[in-house]
Amino acid sequence: MSGRKRKAGAAVAAALLIAGIIPGTAAAKTTRAGAVAEACFLVLGSVTPGGDHTSTVFRATSPITVEPRRVYKDIYPDGQVRLSASMASDPDVTGYQGAVSGNVVMGSTMYNSSYRVGLDGTVKSEDKGLTPVGGGWGDMTAFETVRYYPFTPNGVFGVTTQYALRADGTLFRWVVDHKNGGTWTQKQTAPGFAAVKTMAMISQTATYDTFLANTRGGALYTIRIPRTSPMKPIVKQVRSSTWQGFESLQLEKCGQYGTLLVGIDKDTKSAYLYAVGHANGTATVIKGLGKVPGTFADPVYFRHALRPNDAPMLYGE
Repeated sequence: MSGRKRKAGAAVAAALLIAGIIPGTAAAKTTRAGAVAEACFLVLGSVTPGGDHTSTVFRATSPITVEPRRVYKDIYPDGQVRLSASMASDPDVTGYQGAVSGNVVMGSTMYNSSYRVGLDGTVKSEDKGLTPVGGGWGDMTAFETVRYYPFTPNGVFGVTTQYALRADGTLFRWVVDHKNGGTWTQKQTAPGFAAVKTMAMISQTATYDTFLANTRGGALYTIRIPRTSPMKPIVKQVRSSTWQGFESLQLEKCGQYGTLLVGIDKDTKSAYLYAVGHANGTATVIKGLGKVPGTFADPVYFRHALRPNDAPMLYGE
């Protein structure tokens, strides 16, 4: 079996873990936002007020299909999590359905969070972990971990980059040094993002990362961040208005160049799904797929992702 086929098999197995279902095996047949293949899906995660972890699968069918929500109880103390990065899921853990890990912010402290899901679908207290990463996160309003791990037969380390947005509009970037205990290094900053309400990763490549961000005034932008130093983000307007209602944006790859986008309006406790063509400024094609069935009242949302070296790289811009 070829390396690419082995990778595809592992990706399907991981998708079973994070989705809790078989998400479909057909490849997306189009990158046009106006004709989304039914195979495209997004796994939305959340932290509830009671500290539970959830995962819900949205499919880009017509009408939108929402699979039953899975809940893992008491992962965190009640009401403490403010921010969550995307979570990586590993299906190859002996004696377990799999493991989930990522970073969360509680109060002003960041923690590395991990837990293992038992064969009965529950999480025992001894299978949960919270390890402090560091303080000083009290005034951060957004945070994401970007894992660029292109498939290699030998599992060679890729690049893990941490991004944060501070309330004064300063964007931060760190590179994780995997060869020295996961130390955060090469800190860089860029001002000028005070208008941003929320942002989500839309591209992860060898030479740049890109976020999709909405502003309090309603505009929608891409923020491309080349991996060069010093950090110099490149901002392009995608839309000039109507996007101010979303407090959370989460994205997943759809086809080779497209993206599924879910926007969550916490005021109305509702979510809307969009198909987004490859981002190209104001020429970007965005097709509304409709309101997602259900109520979205959790305080924190995030993207469930496959583990590094199995995850499809986002390439929406």
